[in-house]
Amino acid sequence: MSSLPSSNIIHLSPSKFFIRMFVLAILIWILGNFYVPPRWLIAVEVFVTVISLFFFGSIRYRLDKNILTYGAAMVIFSTFWHVWWPDSFLRQSLASNQYRYILDFLKKNLFSLHGLDQLIHADTMLFILGLTLFVSVIAQTRLLETACFKVLKKTKGSVIYTVIILSAIVSAASGILDGVSMIGLMIRILVILLFLAKVKDDTVIYVVMLATVITTVCGMWLAYGEPPNLIMKANLHPYLDDAFFLSYCLPIALGSFFLVMWNVSKKLRGRRIEIGQLDILDVYTADVRFLQSMRHGKVLIPIEFIDDYKDKLGSLFEQVNHRLHLGEPLGATLIKENVSKNLRIEMLGHYVSEDMAETLDDHYQHVANSHAEGIDQSAQTIKTILETLGKRRVQSQVVGAISFVPFIGFLIWHAMNHHIPLFWASFAGFAVALLGIITIPKMRKLALKEAKHEYSEYLFLLPLFFSITLLQKTGFFDQFAKLLQEGIHNIGISHISWLQFLGTTFLSAILDNNVVADFISRALHGLDLGILHLFSMAQIAGYAVGGCWTHIGSAQSVVAYSFIRKEVNEHFTPFQWIKAMTPLILEIFILMTLIIYGRALFLNGG
Repeated sequence: MSSLPSSNIIHLSPSKFFIRMFVLAILIWILGNFYVPPRWLIAVEVFVTVISLFFFGSIRYRLDKNILTYGAAMVIFSTFWHVWWPDSFLRQSLASNQYRYILDFLKKNLFSLHGLDQLIHADTMLFILGLTLFVSVIAQTRLLETACFKVLKKTKGSVIYTVIILSAIVSAASGILDGVSMIGLMIRILVILLFLAKVKDDTVIYVVMLATVITTVCGMWLAYGEPPNLIMKANLHPYLDDAFFLSYCLPIALGSFFLVMWNVSKKLRGRRIEIGQLDILDVYTADVRFLQSMRHGKVLIPIEFIDDYKDKLGSLFEQVNHRLHLGEPLGATLIKENVSKNLRIEMLGHYVSEDMAETLDDHYQHVANSHAEGIDQSAQTIKTILETLGKRRVQSQVVGAISFVPFIGFLIWHAMNHHIPLFWASFAGFAVALLGIITIPKMRKLALKEAKHEYSEYLFLLPLFFSITLLQKTGFFDQFAKLLQEGIHNIGISHISWLQFLGTTFLSAILDNNVVADFISRALHGLDLGILHLFSMAQIAGYAVGGCWTHIGSAQSVVAYSFIRKEVNEHFTPFQWIKAMTPLILEIFILMTLIIYGRALFLNGG
């Protein structure tokens, strides 16, 4: 995500790159028969791959990250083969004609969940797959929208109290569910609220940015929601259990939450939404979005929706878009800007339902003409239709709520017995939740489509995990662990743990924090349990904070930055992101520094 206009971005050919990587892998394979490459070359190749992800995602020249990592993995494997194969037990077994060891090797490493878990974090990746499916289905029930507007009514229109309660719900959910899915839902609800409160675009952008902290840093209190946490947990099993996350990470998450809310309150203090003056479609937001998903297989807020009508609106588009940013209802805006009736009915039909389009248009004409009797009659008709539809929404929400029973049940079972695969939990939750919408074809299709799109963002990790595992087999992380031990001995536990935090913060700011979590955590083996817990906490804190600092540090940041550029301000730059985010990051950085040194002091005292 760059500040460059799309016309200035050059997309490199994925097929040409992959072919070149394949040829390079073959050349290394051939040359390796004559000259065994040094072990350090694998570390260089992995490092270049990781840096390339940042390089080709931030500059003018772009390359698909899946193609990049899968192509690089071929080269890394070719190098690794000649380092590993000459002295391998498998080669010795072949030389002595003991072929059964080949089958044992394949069964252990490629045809068992345990083997694949060691190789590419298979259980974690399957859990994330099930989780994206599960959360995507839950999202279609419009549970978060329902909760948000109930809270808005309870707080009598107070924007800041509504945002605080909504953020608390999302923070808690992000520790258990997928933070990327949660931010996708959260930022759209926030934008609806903020536009209704008629706040400026700069404030909208700032609050959307802070949603990354809410779903990342404030969601680090448990392992299951954040992929980097799951990777850390898998790499350091059985030392990082749920008790570790609750004891070490929950205080950081809570402290960060209060800092975020303090900064949000300075922007939104005193802002209110007059509940009695809300547009009828805003009052029934959850039902409208449920209907959009059910009828059209697409859910959009007004500022996203009108993008599809940019050509048809022509010269009226900019003014319509401006009014929507000021919180004016879509139907009223179309009438005020003298959009033709046929186009209004077409747009309202696509936004809500063709069956309601003319009734909605009549309603907004009554509103525009201040015709009180007509407003009451049309509003009652719309209300009756949406409340009838709301019964179907409530049914799907009940099923969605029930689906958390098997999900949490399997998580508890996994915590008690690690032989139970973690991914059973997310797939069990998904299977039950799907029953709530399975009879609605377009909604079901939308849920699966959104899950597929989200999970595709994680596929680049598979070859990276594979490459880092190969690097581990060379003994690289053993050397890294020795350096860590020497640092602890010479500099001290507290300073080294803080340096771990500092390093992971900066690395995660420029690299994907999933990669940082996998790479750095492998060097912690062999430490005493107390020190391992301290260092793990420092690393988790580092990649959570660093992941929010820039627009590419985490999947949540990428989602938020993309939304801002597309829907709020297309000229918003990465530099503006960093400038706006840095004060809060520094506050959280100081908080975490105090906690890390406090924990280290307690550990030394113990």
